[in-house]
Amino acid sequence: MQNPSKFHNNRKAYNWLIYNNIDKWLLEYSKYYKRTLVDLGCGTAPYKDFFLQYADKYVGVDWTNTLHNSKADVISNLNERIELPDNYADTIVSLSVMEHLCEPQIFLNEGYRILRNNGVIILQVPWMWCIHEAPYDYFRYTPYGLKYMFEKAGYKDIHIQPITGFFTMWFLKMNYFSLKWIKGSKLRKTFTKALLIPFWYVAQKIAPCLDNKHRGWSLESAGFFVIAKK
Repeated sequence: MQNPSKFHNNRKAYNWLIYNNIDKWLLEYSKYYKRTLVDLGCGTAPYKDFFLQYADKYVGVDWTNTLHNSKADVISNLNERIELPDNYADTIVSLSVMEHLCEPQIFLNEGYRILRNNGVIILQVPWMWCIHEAPYDYFRYTPYGLKYMFEKAGYKDIHIQPITGFFTMWFLKMNYFSLKWIKGSKLRKTFTKALLIPFWYVAQKIAPCLDNKHRGWSLESAGFFVIAKK
């Protein structure tokens, strides 16, 4: 089976580590991708072909108000009733979506409704991350808040997995900050970026090692995965 990175090109010199970490867990959870898989908030559906290595059917769901060029199979406002029948999906995935929803509890409740009994939801959200896709960026979630909301929706066997530790989160934020700092002419931007690329690379190489030596490594994670069952 091919790595998720084969199916999208989001990696840049300053942020490849966060995508490596997400890919690691997407591969770890591949045993849950079965039969009918629904991608809630699919956007451009960058992982469609990856999921279809495991699932029989992929259904992307998104709404027309997205900032991405949506490739959804089903158009539905994720803050409201999702346009899918009860007990439809064997697996639900949702990646970096729930922070953009003004009614996240409705979203989780609807996910529970369309999931078959013993079906699994795999959801990823940022935690220590900057505001993005403004003004549609509403919430950040602690592990305790996530557990509460999933339990309220009816899910069981809830497992919450940090994506990074403190140092990975901090170095990535510094990389993004330095990228935004680049100003001036095209020539100056190119020269400055060339100077920064070695720093970006070294920072992302050493960050996981520092995380491994940090006792409270997960307390300031860049984000979390949640795995839960109906």
